[in-house]
Amino acid sequence: MPHRTDPDAAGTPPTDWHAQELLLMREVMKLVGRSLAPAYVLREMLHLMSELLGLNRGRMVLADELSDGGERTASVRHAYGLTAQEAARGVFRWGEGITGRVLASGLPAIVQDVDAEPLFLFRTVARTDLPPQTVAFIALPIELNGVTIGVLACHRIRSRQRHLSDDLAVLRILATLAGQLLQLEQLVAEERRQLTARNEALERALESASARYGLIGRSPALLQALGELERVSQSQATVLLLGESGTGKELFARAVHLASGRRDQPFIKVNCSAIPDTLFESELFGHERGAFTGAHSARPGWFEQAHGGTIFLDEIGELPLALQAKLLRTLQEGTLVRLGGQREIRIDVRLVAATNRDLAQEAAAGRFRQDLYYRLNVVPIRLPSLRERREDIRPLALHFTSRANQAHQRNVHLAADALERLERLDWPGNIRELGNVIERLVLLADRPVVHAGDLSRFLPEALATPPRPAPRSTPPAEAAVAPLVRAYQSAESHDAQTLQAALSQHGGNQSRAAQSLGLTLRQFSYRLRKAGLR
Repeated sequence: MPHRTDPDAAGTPPTDWHAQELLLMREVMKLVGRSLAPAYVLREMLHLMSELLGLNRGRMVLADELSDGGERTASVRHAYGLTAQEAARGVFRWGEGITGRVLASGLPAIVQDVDAEPLFLFRTVARTDLPPQTVAFIALPIELNGVTIGVLACHRIRSRQRHLSDDLAVLRILATLAGQLLQLEQLVAEERRQLTARNEALERALESASARYGLIGRSPALLQALGELERVSQSQATVLLLGESGTGKELFARAVHLASGRRDQPFIKVNCSAIPDTLFESELFGHERGAFTGAHSARPGWFEQAHGGTIFLDEIGELPLALQAKLLRTLQEGTLVRLGGQREIRIDVRLVAATNRDLAQEAAAGRFRQDLYYRLNVVPIRLPSLRERREDIRPLALHFTSRANQAHQRNVHLAADALERLERLDWPGNIRELGNVIERLVLLADRPVVHAGDLSRFLPEALATPPRPAPRSTPPAEAAVAPLVRAYQSAESHDAQTLQAALSQHGGNQSRAAQSLGLTLRQFSYRLRKAGLR
């Protein structure tokens, strides 16, 4: 039936009800676009119903939590045109009054005259507070997954020149939208509950014995290394951490410190491979004013700053031979002399060193002092590679995923088949490589759940594809451009001759030479220093 307009009793222009309906729908959709919070959207919906269509005292009656042994009830949760006291009185049992019957049957109810309907309770609004004209009442069910969970209801003056069927059609749409908003709220609440449960499980895992000092995992290889660490932590003996790069040596070194009586004193970490040769002595042992150009004031070195605590020398195999003698003397005598100084300074420091090189072979080849090697090798602890502790890959992956999600405000999770595939990989870069892959995955994933088939584009080339026969050697000029995700390469991946040839081929340009070998500029420069070419 076409929409008609109402002539106003005072002779004002008639109301275009079709335009009012469109305006109401447009404004409601704007509200949904601005906020998915049902409380705000539903109240404004009731407001617009009253202002634009004359559907007054609108209310959303929603089911209450079912208590043990209690009756099923529903209460007014959202309303417009009702006082707080009136809304508080709006509690209905299933089947009670018009509202209760709609709840029980799931069918709409239309009362043409509330005064002539014996089932109408006047519970929320007393008859004396309603207009003196004949008042109608409309109530429609709100469904969630096919189950009635509430009622959308309102009053209207029956004598209005607008068809009741038009109001009913609009209210059906709004009741459906209300059900969808409430369903969305339920889904969000369930997801939040699952995330909370997952975070609580992760927190329990981090607090368990296998996660002491931030070390994630329960594999026998990890627990053996951790047991050795705790047995020596209370002593003053030097600890030498051995193992491949990326196995968590810094975490183990910090664990030695935290498990010892020095836990409240400084923990200083030094990466020997990141210090230029010319600055080694000054960085480790400090310098006096005027010791070299630019030394405008005295500065304590890392050993002095670690006094009373622990110093961690990572990649100690990179320490220059000339400085190894001074380090040995400091360890044996507990004193040091700053660069440019004459006075001995006494220090009390526990040393933890780490290397991924075979120091015994280095010492036999004359590239590392044997006496320093023997001084360091008091308590060697070998850290297992990730392929030796595959059962720890899953908890580590979940830990890195949770940490990356929190750091980058993302909500990405790994499916069971994705975790299984991660467990089957060898991870030559160990924990560091796994952590980098997970962070890349969280940042770049275009769906909330990542499955095994989605992993390949996040993995380094060496892990994403099965091993293939090595291709014939290619001159640097013809080498392909390095992929976006480089395969992990050890520090001994290129010999001095290859590095020199790449430099010559590109006229001494280190950036281009590094790119031709599939290295970053930092990796290339590091290998040059190791090879004695810088």
